[in-house]
Amino acid sequence: MDYSSKLIEDAVNAFATLPGIGKKTALRLTLHLLNKDPGTTTTFVEAIDQFRQKIQRCKQCFNIADDEVCLICKNHARNRSVICVVEGIRDVMAIEDTAHYNGLYHVLDGVISPIDGVGPEQLNIESLVERIKKEDIEEVIMAISPTIEGETTIYYLTKQLQGQDVRVTQIARGVAFGGELELADEITLGRSIVTRIPYETNR
Repeated sequence: MDYSSKLIEDAVNAFATLPGIGKKTALRLTLHLLNKDPGTTTTFVEAIDQFRQKIQRCKQCFNIADDEVCLICKNHARNRSVICVVEGIRDVMAIEDTAHYNGLYHVLDGVISPIDGVGPEQLNIESLVERIKKEDIEEVIMAISPTIEGETTIYYLTKQLQGQDVRVTQIARGVAFGGELELADEITLGRSIVTRIPYETNR
């Protein structure tokens, strides 16, 4: 497509770099902002700029945060005796959307996958073990996608936690094997959290 404005073309190309945004949608977004008052565009740009400059990882759970500690870890109304272990940030958001969980989280930032060169040392595993040693944790929920890599990670984590006075459970099989946790619908994921089961290492 030929654009009559290089500025419009640059804006379209910028939007089109976002996942799931094609050139037509990018053009629609660009024209939408163009038709709004300048203040709307300024607010939009400032919000993006602020979050890119200031967003950080929570030093406790590795979720996204505005400060050193995220709002979930700061919230003393949550059940602080339970930690839900997830692969990534989007899994936290998916579980929060279910409104069926009120504990804390720990984000691993991936799963063990030797074929991809990802070992335990690349993940936030050691910090999880340290949290359980130092905090009054009664249960660790393994809310990890039921893939081969996910099962390997759960098994490894459970072995690392042996000897700790903590109950290890995993989400029920409402989420199909091989499926991604973040893609499960809210009802299925919520039920999987509520009906979690003990994890057995001798299966």
